[in-house]
Amino acid sequence: MQNSAAPIMDEKTLRWMPWVIAIAFFMQSLDGTILNTALPSMARSLAEDPLRMQSVVIAYMLTIALLIPASGWIADRFGIKRIFFSAILLFSFGSLLCALSWSLNVLVAARVIQGLGGALMLPIGRLIVLRAYPRSELVRIMGFITVPGLLGPLLGPTLGGWMVEYLSWHWIFLINIPVGILGCYAVKHFIPDLPGGGRTRFDGVGFILFGAAMVLITIALEGLGELHLPHMRVVLLLFAGMGCLAAYWLRAGHIESPLFAPSLFRTRTFAVGIMGN
Repeated sequence: MQNSAAPIMDEKTLRWMPWVIAIAFFMQSLDGTILNTALPSMARSLAEDPLRMQSVVIAYMLTIALLIPASGWIADRFGIKRIFFSAILLFSFGSLLCALSWSLNVLVAARVIQGLGGALMLPIGRLIVLRAYPRSELVRIMGFITVPGLLGPLLGPTLGGWMVEYLSWHWIFLINIPVGILGCYAVKHFIPDLPGGGRTRFDGVGFILFGAAMVLITIALEGLGELHLPHMRVVLLLFAGMGCLAAYWLRAGHIESPLFAPSLFRTRTFAVGIMGN
């Protein structure tokens, strides 16, 4: 997935492309935690039991966990620039639907749509960097675009609480819309049409195994915190997730076109990115 000979791009594109990807990373990661302090206010507004509101957060996280494994194949099949643009557009559209939601069920459905866009932004942003920059530049660029993704979860609860206090919970989602519009414009002008990895057959079994692993591990980690699941159930979920991951790993080494070739995990930036997701 790395380019030792990167495509030739003008200086303006090289200067602005990391900023476009970094902002997309920040948007996606911010929405993972910005709701945490706003859930009680949202529950009152929607006349819902506060305990049920956690499904709004879980729906977003699980959608991301499930779709991330297929993101590379989708980008190669339909075009990296087109899918990155569509991901930001879908994320922004989902944000608008969240702000307009009148019930918990509608809000959860809107969060799934938002998660579909968010799941594609992160890995495809990294894929753009891997294919656009030479190997010697990868560590520097990856470090630059990763920092906003790390700041998002830290700033989310504080920013969400401030908006609920001085505005309303709807603005938690509405702020994504102008940023998303600006992001779509930037993708059109500063993200090049990078070559894909070639069309390959979709690894359906691998997608199920890897997706199940990510979903089960995500539920297990959430079970330790917000879901308050019994410890034994968390352990079982974690072992089931690791089992699916091991099954994927063993299978991927024996087929021609896996979702993620095991050899890719020898690349430190790729391995850290996947584990971070």
